[in-house]
Amino acid sequence: MSDKKGKSSDVEMTFFEHIDALRPHLVRGVLALIVSMIAAFFAKKYIIDMVLMGPKSPDFPTNRLLCHLSHIISGDDSLCINNIQFNMINTALVGQFNLHLQISLATALVVAIPYLLWELWRFVAPAFTANERAKSRMFVFYVSLCFFSGLLFGYFLIVPLSINFLYGYTASVDIVNMIDVKSYLSTVLHVSLACAIVFQLPLLIYFLSRIGLISASFLRKYRRHAIVILSILSAIITPPDLFSLILVMLPLYGLYEFSIHLSARVGRKRAEREKAEETYSRAAVRAESSEEEE
Repeated sequence: MSDKKGKSSDVEMTFFEHIDALRPHLVRGVLALIVSMIAAFFAKKYIIDMVLMGPKSPDFPTNRLLCHLSHIISGDDSLCINNIQFNMINTALVGQFNLHLQISLATALVVAIPYLLWELWRFVAPAFTANERAKSRMFVFYVSLCFFSGLLFGYFLIVPLSINFLYGYTASVDIVNMIDVKSYLSTVLHVSLACAIVFQLPLLIYFLSRIGLISASFLRKYRRHAIVILSILSAIITPPDLFSLILVMLPLYGLYEFSIHLSARVGRKRAEREKAEETYSRAAVRAESSEEEE
């Protein structure tokens, strides 16, 4: 893959040489995680009290925006969500400490994503040609952009809607909701990270198109099937109500259409490249024939 100096090598490396080349990248990645985790551990008041606990508050930006829209559209509080403040409980002696460590680790992973991706790119880049290396330089930026876009989408939209529905849902009037803090924070993190992963769809389609497994015509042909799949996916990561489903479905469908555009662009470039290669081959054959005739 690469030698210790990070330069391309034409010599086939053994398994242990690859491990040796990977070691410094792993060490730097782990150090970045440790530093980020320590910083997140001491920033618990901001991360836990303000960020993770924020979506359940009526003052959360999304909750205030929906309430404002409700007043404009219908003049009532029909879209106002999370108006009921609720306390959470911890049922284990070491529960809060373990939860603090888990949140610190999750925060470190999220914050360090760009750096970890960059270390990954630095490890594999020496195996690329100069042209491939130039084209892949924006890999870290695009993956990070899609990741954080999905994370913010899930945090600011899906999480408040999920909390409002799940806390307000009643199976029986005899059951009192006593929300475990671990359950609440797990919901916030899992929903946000699920959206961050889903938002990688355009990049996945792009790479599949690059290697010829998917084309724009294929995506257009199965657009209706994709809509059904995206609807099911939206229903899984959102509360089971029509309003939330539509709010999630529209961006996901937008991502799908954007993926078609990316795939079509890749297809056009491939066709142009193949045409240029064919023209060059024909010119070479003609030149060779002319030399033989002379």
